[in-house]
Amino acid sequence: MKRFYQNVVDLLSCGESIVLATIFQSAGSAPRSAGAKMVVRADGSIIGTVGGGRLEAETIVLAKKVMECRRSVIQAFDLTGTDAAGVGMICGGAGEILLDYIDAGNAENHKVFEAIVSNMDKAQKAWLITELAEEPADGKIRQQCLVEHDGTVIGSFQCEPEFMAKLSSGPAKISIHADIKDGRRFIVEPIRTTGVVYLFGAGHVSQQIARLTDMVGFNTIVLDDRSTFANKERFPKAEIVVIDTFKPLPELVINKDSYLVIVTRGHLHDSIVLEQALRTTAGYIGMIGSKKKRDKLFQALEAQGFSKEDLKRVYSPIGIDIYAETPEEIAVSIVAELIKARVERERCVTVER
Repeated sequence: MKRFYQNVVDLLSCGESIVLATIFQSAGSAPRSAGAKMVVRADGSIIGTVGGGRLEAETIVLAKKVMECRRSVIQAFDLTGTDAAGVGMICGGAGEILLDYIDAGNAENHKVFEAIVSNMDKAQKAWLITELAEEPADGKIRQQCLVEHDGTVIGSFQCEPEFMAKLSSGPAKISIHADIKDGRRFIVEPIRTTGVVYLFGAGHVSQQIARLTDMVGFNTIVLDDRSTFANKERFPKAEIVVIDTFKPLPELVINKDSYLVIVTRGHLHDSIVLEQALRTTAGYIGMIGSKKKRDKLFQALEAQGFSKEDLKRVYSPIGIDIYAETPEEIAVSIVAELIKARVERERCVTVER
């Protein structure tokens, strides 16, 4: 998603105005693809997707009209069962889509989207707030700002400070949604780095972890040397990489937004993966197993030259202690720890374990 927003910044910097289409829920149960985004350029070409199919085709047509009149709009949609399935919707495929005209000639737009990229670079959460008014009291049809994690507001936005704080706080503010006050409609979208979870091993625990990581917004990649385990039937929402061996691992894009979860089928494979994981800049490294297994493995790694500081990066035994026993319970404990690590990174808090 950071690359997507960088594309927006690049287009605006080149003087190219765009229409930014974003799916969000109107009320009740939300489309599964709420938050999906697509840039529509003046020539009709696109960057990103809102799911393909009829919805995307109609969005492009409407975006061209928005480009012509230079005025943002909100369009309701209600797809048929077939169309909804095509774009990954649930709950009947109903919702709304914001087609936001982003004027390259407006310096405020540059500031907002550059700030989005900056916050994502620092893994700090922020909130993009957009208001479209049918009958604005001050003559402004649209106003938009970014609220950073410390409350700093980027962009011009007239709103009561108390209500602004409400829009960007609270446990319910983790997904894109609309809010209304005094007849004014606000669309609030959390900006965050989703993170990539690499699951080393495709066994029963890994299968349950992948179900949950998808639900809480991580991108998930599963690696195993057994195609009978690492396949789309067992992991329908994850990217699958069938490898020849765990040593060496294939070239992977691992950085501070990467979460490495080592749950292979045996101690030997866990050791091989952990040794390579410690040589990366991953933001999180976790390994399944008992304290006895961990201590024995750590001794071997120290003998290979790894320091105690290196080994302190490893979450092992992996997961929050909830006395988990079944694969499903173990997955809950592990994904809970991943969520905690992600939030603490966003808040720049040192993780204690």
